[in-house]
Amino acid sequence: SKTMSNLVVITFDNMEEAGEVREAIRRQEKGGQISLDDSAVVVKDTEGKVHVKNQMDRGVKIGAVSGGALGLLIGSIFFPLAGIAMGVAGGAAVGALADLGIQKKFVQEVSDALAPGASAIFLIVRQANAVAATAALKPYKGEIYHTSLSEEDEATLRRVLEAREA
Repeated sequence: SKTMSNLVVITFDNMEEAGEVREAIRRQEKGGQISLDDSAVVVKDTEGKVHVKNQMDRGVKIGAVSGGALGLLIGSIFFPLAGIAMGVAGGAAVGALADLGIQKKFVQEVSDALAPGASAIFLIVRQANAVAATAALKPYKGEIYHTSLSEEDEATLRRVLEAREA
């Protein structure tokens, strides 16, 4: 059966956590607990400059969407010259991302919402063991900016990310 990929965007109020969350998720991925189609980390430094950290080293190529579609899209917003390099594959990739509700405007909105010294992670999740996902996110306190998950899954995720206050 074709599983739907879900977009999850989580923002953090410091520059480190989005990257740390990606590492935590990577570890779960290696263990086969989580399967991502793509991920990208956006960091806004204290001067308000945006840095995109893309995950280009994925072993698995995903058809035309390979090469980090998400990073290409995000990169093309903040570094428009990089858009030229996207070429044909980029068009297909961006089409696939649009199906997930990721448009340039949306990425720009997330970036605008980030205060200087903050970060965000964009994840396109193909499948995830809820327990593993919870374990990966538990140490971090983030805010869900957007998700295409079911309401139930989203509620669980929010609980995990907010639990640190308790």
